[in-house]
Amino acid sequence: MKIYKILSVLLQYPEQELIDNLPEISEWVNDTSEIDNSERSLLQTYLKQMEDTSLIDLQANYVNTFDMVPEHSLHLTHHLFGDDKNRGPALIDLGELYKDYGVEVSESANELPDFLPLILEFAAYLDGNESTVFLSDAKKVFGVLTDNLKKAASPYADLISIIADRASLTRIEAA
Repeated sequence: MKIYKILSVLLQYPEQELIDNLPEISEWVNDTSEIDNSERSLLQTYLKQMEDTSLIDLQANYVNTFDMVPEHSLHLTHHLFGDDKNRGPALIDLGELYKDYGVEVSESANELPDFLPLILEFAAYLDGNESTVFLSDAKKVFGVLTDNLKKAASPYADLISIIADRASLTRIEAA
């Protein structure tokens, strides 16, 4: 599902390439039937904020949000295990799941398998119900992360809330 690819891109460190592609992303958000009106509104607001902010300010906000505050970490197992020894096996299991689906995690990316943009890339690879079930395993983490970002008045909170809503198994039952 392309929504997960879009969210993955929006949750990565902002580079000029992202800024250059904002019109294409906005067009997709405005025209797609893959998202509902609530998601569309949240994404339009977020994209407008991005368009109105300089790249250097977007980058500083990203670093201040995700790199300086552990409670905002995009490494999902951090929220479950912290630096506990049980985090390692969880990371290995996630990496093995990617391999089972034939998805190779690029060593050059230098990211752990629990990095949310990477998880979203994998979810985009799956079909709709499969991606919902996959993401539902982390629904509680998405809720905690959304709450933490809302407390900090971060615009990223809306992006995580979209993921949290989509990670609900009731979406499958309703479909």
